[in-house]
Amino acid sequence: MTPLRGRILCTEDDEDTRGLLVITLNMAGYEVICTDNAEKALALIKSEKFDLCLLDNWMPGVSGEDLCKKIREFDGRTPILFYSGAAYEEDKKRAIGAGAQGYLVKPVMDDKLIAEVGRIIAESRVVAPIAVCLPNQPD
Repeated sequence: MTPLRGRILCTEDDEDTRGLLVITLNMAGYEVICTDNAEKALALIKSEKFDLCLLDNWMPGVSGEDLCKKIREFDGRTPILFYSGAAYEEDKKRAIGAGAQGYLVKPVMDDKLIAEVGRIIAESRVVAPIAVCLPNQPD
């Protein structure tokens, strides 16, 4: 059995797309928890640990951009990747400006989705080296 590569919260209002994302990411070794709206997503991210949030930009009620901003109000660490049909460059810029680490326009090939998910999770796990300040040494 493949070891778990990470836990993903997927917020997508389209049932067919959710199903495809779950299958694709499960086969790549990720555990995927899905919700179809922003309110459920916020409740989950506040109560559970995820390695990535995967957001649609166009959802009923609250946009993915608004959801991203709400997540960033209390969670600055969990990376966010948009997977959306909103393909304008302005949509991408607003998502990144709201705190996302990536943006994919659907549909994309499974390998591209898996590669981007893996890249973003790996980057979030890299710990910046701690600078060591030594007192001035006499000459």
